[in-house]
Amino acid sequence: MTEAVVIGGGLAGLLAARVLSRHADKVTVIEGDVYPDGPQQRRGLPQGRQNHMLMAGGAEALDQLLPGTVARLTAAGAHTLRMGRDLLTLSSEGWFRTFDDESYTIACSRPLIDHIVRGQVLSDGTVTVLESTKAVGLTGDAGRVTGVHVERADGSEKVVTGDLIVDASGNRSKAPQWLADLGLPTVTEEYVDAGLAYAGREYEAPVEAAKDFPGVLIQTVPGTGLPGKGAAFMPQEDGRWIVSLIGTKGGQPPTADEGFLEFAREVRDPIVADLIGTARPLTEVRGSRGLANRRRLYHKLPVPDGFLAIGDAVMVLSPNYATGMSMAAFGALALRTRLKTHGLRPGLSRAVQNDIAKVGLGSWKAASTTDLFFPEVRTNITVRGAGMQQNMAARYARTATANENVLRAVYEVSSLRSPQSRLMSLPILAAVMRGPGKPQLTSDQAAAQFPQIGELFQHGIHRPGLSNTGA
Repeated sequence: MTEAVVIGGGLAGLLAARVLSRHADKVTVIEGDVYPDGPQQRRGLPQGRQNHMLMAGGAEALDQLLPGTVARLTAAGAHTLRMGRDLLTLSSEGWFRTFDDESYTIACSRPLIDHIVRGQVLSDGTVTVLESTKAVGLTGDAGRVTGVHVERADGSEKVVTGDLIVDASGNRSKAPQWLADLGLPTVTEEYVDAGLAYAGREYEAPVEAAKDFPGVLIQTVPGTGLPGKGAAFMPQEDGRWIVSLIGTKGGQPPTADEGFLEFAREVRDPIVADLIGTARPLTEVRGSRGLANRRRLYHKLPVPDGFLAIGDAVMVLSPNYATGMSMAAFGALALRTRLKTHGLRPGLSRAVQNDIAKVGLGSWKAASTTDLFFPEVRTNITVRGAGMQQNMAARYARTATANENVLRAVYEVSSLRSPQSRLMSLPILAAVMRGPGKPQLTSDQAAAQFPQIGELFQHGIHRPGLSNTGA
């Protein structure tokens, strides 16, 4: 009988468990928390109260793994926001114009996503979850991992054996030390830490707000010598809004009520502050710290048979880049693809670990290079030509403020539907070299692209220069 064990019952762990349930006779998930009955917050999801965006590429991967998941999310109130039509975005170089586009993001609470995925994975009884159980070590040797030492809530311990042990325990994974205890070399870890911090709060949307109210993104600007400050405003299920304020070291948002609205007014445009000024707070302000970009180079380790790391246990990017859930789905797809041709035979772990490294490389390069240009950044890597890359990124963003074709390519890449090479096609490069060719939108012109905003402000705050109809 073949057995697989997954350490961690979050999104990455459950997706891996689903894949393994089609190839192993028994799949066991080791989960330190207790699952709630519905889409509620839980202790084991420390950033569950912050804004989450499931990018199009990740949503499509999720539907490949669990058909019907996106439809279930939509039925439960999740919003599908087309990036070209339903997001008011102030990029690092100016406001983006609206246009019809196929790239999108799904906006809803993280507990809802986890609840829907959990229901899909556990509904047929092929996966067993040991809740309130903590993994404390691995068994085996440098050539093969054979099981997991676990500690249960009553203090008792045992070993759960498996033909494959998957570490999906997140960015605080202890697997590097556990592998070293078995005689393997230390896993190299790269990091870029700009000191990014979040402060989030949920609101009850005013009754005057349209059901198709847009999201708002105010992006940070690297390379100015000043801390990056930004904001994200997203509609949620059940008539709620969620607002996340972000800032790098020296410009971090407050984690208490006092100063939250003031910080929202201090970012590059006060529209998010104006919007939440029309709404009723539902929660306290909740902060998140320690949001560095980190990557463990398992693919450069002599990965033992019977062990695989996936999701945030391999790579975690600052939430500013909205890639975490998508990377979990991509990793599970990589595992599924290899299992179809390779099965649980020796060599699987190394092959999948290489695949996971490849699928995350583009996102790692984009995020880590950008964050290098904020003040007081801490890092242990050097990026060749980083200044030139950052200048080119700014040029792309500047051109995208007025060129629909360039913006379409930017959205395809940022929504993870296309690889970074999409931006290097000759037509896109030629357009970027020519530049935007049009004047940038003013703040009021950008907001006027969304009549819903003007209609709301007609009932509350009036932004100077914005007509009551939003036209």
